[in-house]
Amino acid sequence: METSLEIRSMKDDEIASVVALWQACNLTRPWNDPERDIAFARQSGDADVLVGLEGNTIVASVMVGHDGHRGVAYYVAVDPACRGKSYGRTMMEAAEAWCLVRGVWKMNLMVRDDNAAALGFYQQLGYAHGGTTQLGKWIDPRTAPEGH
Repeated sequence: METSLEIRSMKDDEIASVVALWQACNLTRPWNDPERDIAFARQSGDADVLVGLEGNTIVASVMVGHDGHRGVAYYVAVDPACRGKSYGRTMMEAAEAWCLVRGVWKMNLMVRDDNAAALGFYQQLGYAHGGTTQLGKWIDPRTAPEGH
């Protein structure tokens, strides 16, 4: 399906709009500062925040990066008022293309176990459980959520 979505890298003056989109999509968590996540990704040289625009309005986003071996997508968001237009698929295709240009041949995703809608979405795009378990450790205790 063709979409009218323009996709490009986020500009500096669009951070607040992207964060608002993430909040509208319930993607933010108290222990993750989205502005810090954006700054960290953009300064790394191995990540970017792509935005999808309808006219001049940001209606979709994806944070994409790689670790030198595998690509990863975070903060895949589509404005709730724009869902059903294949913008999520388009943003994931853009993230995959971003990785391919950099020689990355596989994408990994982390989806919360209780997010059935997201799991279904990614399965429709050809993503499947990879037979691994994602583990995490808060190495900076100042950033860990209470109780972790």
